[in-house]
Amino acid sequence: MRLLHDKYDEVGIIIPGWAKSAGTIIAMSGDEILMGQLSALGPIDAQLNWQGKHFSAHALLEGLEKIKKEIEKTGVLNKAYIPILQGISPGEIKNAENALEFAEDLVKKWLVKYKFKNWDIHSKNQKPVTIEEKETRAKKIAKDLCNHGHWKTHGRSIKLKDLEEMRVKITDYTKNQKLDEAITRYYTLLQMTFASTMYKVFETQNSQIYRFVAQNVPQQNPKNVANVIIDFECSNCKKHSKIQANLDRKQVLQNGCVEFPKDNKYKCQNCQTENDLSELRREIEAKTKKIII
Repeated sequence: MRLLHDKYDEVGIIIPGWAKSAGTIIAMSGDEILMGQLSALGPIDAQLNWQGKHFSAHALLEGLEKIKKEIEKTGVLNKAYIPILQGISPGEIKNAENALEFAEDLVKKWLVKYKFKNWDIHSKNQKPVTIEEKETRAKKIAKDLCNHGHWKTHGRSIKLKDLEEMRVKITDYTKNQKLDEAITRYYTLLQMTFASTMYKVFETQNSQIYRFVAQNVPQQNPKNVANVIIDFECSNCKKHSKIQANLDRKQVLQNGCVEFPKDNKYKCQNCQTENDLSELRREIEAKTKKIII
């Protein structure tokens, strides 16, 4: 974001779909934030990797606080907590606190520096806006976005109306027909590009570099195939799992396989990361001319 602001006088962040967590922090650095009725941000909740697991820094600190209160109330440490506490060092607790503070500080700093830079007059009373007022507003917005206790889940969608209630000024681009059409067309083009197995990595005036990314989908005769076994690699921990896609009818799962999820959301059994298999479903059904059930 510093690179963008160093290069351009004004930086607008357009969110036609969703931008969660770090995406929300990036959005708060824009001079202007453009969203539609279907757009969504998400709570700012720093994520940590520990002992092969991916989890919320806020959830870790909240869990430790719960154990502390339970001990204060009963005077006894539940033995079930001992293995958990033995595996957590003071340094790891401090890292979680630092991660949350860093995210909140970034939002406060960027809101004042960019989003509020042209906020000079109060709309209600026409009085000048002071730097202290900008900092107070930014602090409140940052705390609201980082309030995991309020949002409950990392995947919660914060919509345009929610942000306006936080007193974050949002440009609803759907009110401008030409802008709405331009953004929707471009977003559709991006989805068609990045939802496929081909990614454009780098482009100049004279060259283009592409990377092809595809899961290992076995090539089989579409007429005879009854199921497809996918050697799936988790996007986070890289663990391989065998996913069985049954075609046209229910079948017994083969040894070591899990069933292809009906909602296309596969949760890694190792790190609990949710992987989207929508494109994989489309690819299999297109090649076999059959439906995954």
